[in-house]
Amino acid sequence: MLRVLAMDGSNKFTGRIPKELGNLTMLEELYLGFNDLEGEIPSEIGNLRNLQNFAVEHSGLTGTIPPAIFNISSLQDLVVANNSIFGSLPMDLCHRLPNLQILFLFDNKFVGNIPRDIGNCTMLQQLRLGRNNFTGAIPHEMGNLRYLKVVRLPVNSLTGLIPPNIFNSSTIEEITLAVNNFYGNLPASLDLWLPNLKRLILGGNQLDGIIPSSIANSTELIQLELSENLFTGSVPMTFGNLLFLQRLTLIGNFLVNDPSTPELSFLTSLTNCKNLIVLGFSNNPIRGIFPPFVNFSNTLEVLDGSNCEIMGMIPRGLGNLSSLISLSLNNNDLTGPIPDTFQNLAKIQRLYLGDNMLQDSIPNSLCHLSNLGELRLSRNRLAGSIPSCFGNLTSLRDLQLDSNNLTSSIPFSLLSLKDLLILNVSSNSLDGNLPSEIGNLKIMYQLDLSKNQFFGGIPSELGGLQQLTQLSLAHNKFQGPIPGSIGSIVSLEYLDLSNNMLSGVIPKSLEALPYLKYFNVSNNSLEGEIPDGGPFANFTAQSFMNNVGLCGAPQMGFKPCNASSSSKKSTPFLKYVLPATALAILVLGFVCVLSRQRRQKKKRTDPASTTQPDLLNIATYRRFSYQELMQATNGFDESNLLGKGSWSFVYKGTLADGMVVAVKVFNLQLEGALESFDAECEVLRNIRHRNLVKIISSCANVDFKALVMEFMPNGSLEALLHSNCYCLDMVQRLNILADVAVAVEYLHHNYSRPVVHCDIKPSNVLLDENMVAHLGDFGISKLLGESISMTQTKTLATIGYMAPEYGSQGIVSTRGDIYSFGIMMMEILTSKKPTDKMFEGEMCLKDWVLESLESGRISEIMDFNLLNTNESDLAAKEQCVSSLMSLALASCEESPEMRINIRDVLQRLRKIKDQFEMSMQSTCKLP
Repeated sequence: MLRVLAMDGSNKFTGRIPKELGNLTMLEELYLGFNDLEGEIPSEIGNLRNLQNFAVEHSGLTGTIPPAIFNISSLQDLVVANNSIFGSLPMDLCHRLPNLQILFLFDNKFVGNIPRDIGNCTMLQQLRLGRNNFTGAIPHEMGNLRYLKVVRLPVNSLTGLIPPNIFNSSTIEEITLAVNNFYGNLPASLDLWLPNLKRLILGGNQLDGIIPSSIANSTELIQLELSENLFTGSVPMTFGNLLFLQRLTLIGNFLVNDPSTPELSFLTSLTNCKNLIVLGFSNNPIRGIFPPFVNFSNTLEVLDGSNCEIMGMIPRGLGNLSSLISLSLNNNDLTGPIPDTFQNLAKIQRLYLGDNMLQDSIPNSLCHLSNLGELRLSRNRLAGSIPSCFGNLTSLRDLQLDSNNLTSSIPFSLLSLKDLLILNVSSNSLDGNLPSEIGNLKIMYQLDLSKNQFFGGIPSELGGLQQLTQLSLAHNKFQGPIPGSIGSIVSLEYLDLSNNMLSGVIPKSLEALPYLKYFNVSNNSLEGEIPDGGPFANFTAQSFMNNVGLCGAPQMGFKPCNASSSSKKSTPFLKYVLPATALAILVLGFVCVLSRQRRQKKKRTDPASTTQPDLLNIATYRRFSYQELMQATNGFDESNLLGKGSWSFVYKGTLADGMVVAVKVFNLQLEGALESFDAECEVLRNIRHRNLVKIISSCANVDFKALVMEFMPNGSLEALLHSNCYCLDMVQRLNILADVAVAVEYLHHNYSRPVVHCDIKPSNVLLDENMVAHLGDFGISKLLGESISMTQTKTLATIGYMAPEYGSQGIVSTRGDIYSFGIMMMEILTSKKPTDKMFEGEMCLKDWVLESLESGRISEIMDFNLLNTNESDLAAKEQCVSSLMSLALASCEESPEMRINIRDVLQRLRKIKDQFEMSMQSTCKLP
């Protein structure tokens, strides 16, 4: 007789659960998890009267749990987590399931109260109901469960007081109640009954009163998270007795320092915690000074004490924290210099010291921090020059030095950091010409040089910074004309050139900037006519004031233009300048044609021109051997496997210097793998964009091909959309859509030749530590010719995401990417894949969305995680999703010619996002 049936994961079963399983009456264990199932749990499962373990997690099921299952009195483990199961729990749950030991229902759509009958599940060991919509209070009867080890109820709508007797258990190991609406005090002696407690996670509630010092009697604690509550009083000194503590977060409360001493004595006590990894106490009015000797454990990786009114000097001892990755002390009252001991922070990636009163110069010792990615020293009293050795910080992405007393010029070496995304040196006393090398910062998106003493002309090379969204050169001494090349920065949203000495006319190219929201050229010496209407009409007259030569429509606040004088000025131009310019253009064109013909002739006769793509163009500064990659990935061990594609495997690797990377290894035994590698090399060797996955280097020989890529800590969008551990809120989803759209716009319009990705889908969208989306996997991408808008291919893209003309005729064009983007947009908002079994037959994802949109039932198709909010926020979300779905449908028109283009997609996305942010009264709060 069959007693155990395991059909989980490895086989990826599809379809419905066979109701015939109900005939296996002797079955004791049934495992169906991690498949691609559809439909509901058949009621016939309730016939299995001997069933002890039933697990069907992460399988795409809907409907309710059949009542008959709750009649299987022998059931010990009931696991239906991470599906779309809804309904409520029976009030007599434990009366019907007296032997229940494990109840996992997390990541579903359950509603209603937790039954008071839960106290009758006397054998219960683990209760996990997180990420549902349970309401009401925790039944105090739960305190009767003497074998209970784990209680996880996060991200629900539970309220009321936490029953004191829930802490009255010698067996309990974890209590997680984060992101609910609990209020009241914690019991003063809660720990006396919790000798085995390892995790206490209560963040994101409304708990108040003091933090009981007796928590420290739970000596097994490794994680204590009390952030985002209303706790008052001081941080208990007894926390230093928690010798196994790894994570302590107290962020966002009303905690103060022990009034008996000016020093932050609780920090001294925590030096006893030799396993501490994360310490966060920011956004509390603690007020005090650092102890002179801060001897934290070398295991500490994150220290966040920002916005705490900390005074005095930064202790030199912080430089001894050799494992520190992130140090945040911004928005305090710190004085004195930046300690030169910081040069020992070899692993530091984020250093935030802004909004203090730090003095002296920026130490050259910071140039030893080779992993530093973000350095923020804004709004201090730092003097001297910007260290030229900052050019050695090749990992630097974000440099903010604004509002200090810095002098001299921008070092040339700083402009060699081609991966720099943000540079803000505004409100200093910097001077000199702005060098043409500023054009090296190709992927920068924020550049603020305002309120300095820069002079000379604005370099035309700024037009090469195609990813800029914010550019401010205001309050300097720039002279000459505004370069017309700035009008080619199509992503520009904020442009401030005010308070300079600029002359000439405003270039017409600036009128074509599609996303420009702020524009200011006031207080210069510009001239010419401001057109009545057009883009400039969206800005007030203050944007143009104090330019005596400007004129325009009086209703816009300008002086009227003199037509005759305008005509006289144009005569010399027409008579002398225009003919000379035309002649020069003709001569230059003739020279270019001859030069091009010679290059083409040389290329045809040069054997090297027929070789494979030049891998040196992908990464010129670092090479890797096969042995290095073997060691980094522990021999390409499965434990480091991040994912796999049609022709490759991607592994997480840690290089000898500690740098974490992703290694994409191509399986050359598969047909098409080599072509895929060549395609990625061809596309990625020249393109650079902040929203494309960065290729660090490559390793290639006859038998081995691999790309070394930037590691994305938050994994793929697909994994997050269908995760049981994380919920993307509405703003995050909007940001991800905008990030991907910006990347696609770059590929289609802002590169020398249009690039068609051919496989846009959530698994090819990766998210960095800041949840910024990066588009990757160019294995089947196509480079179109300068005059070719489409081509053909035999390579098959992913079913469900590829455009109709791609699947039927192999036609590749940028419009195919738009179709895929639209399908992905629908998946992001519904958490339904286009290949889900519910879309077999005549119904597809696109038709399902269209039908719901037309019938006004948009909330029925939204991802349930977006519905877990109050009514006012829900209305804003529904309106936002409705607008996004309309945009998605416009992207998925059957005819390629009818589809919207990516620039219009991006413009509408930004407008929808702005409207949503204005209408939202509160933001979805997630752990």
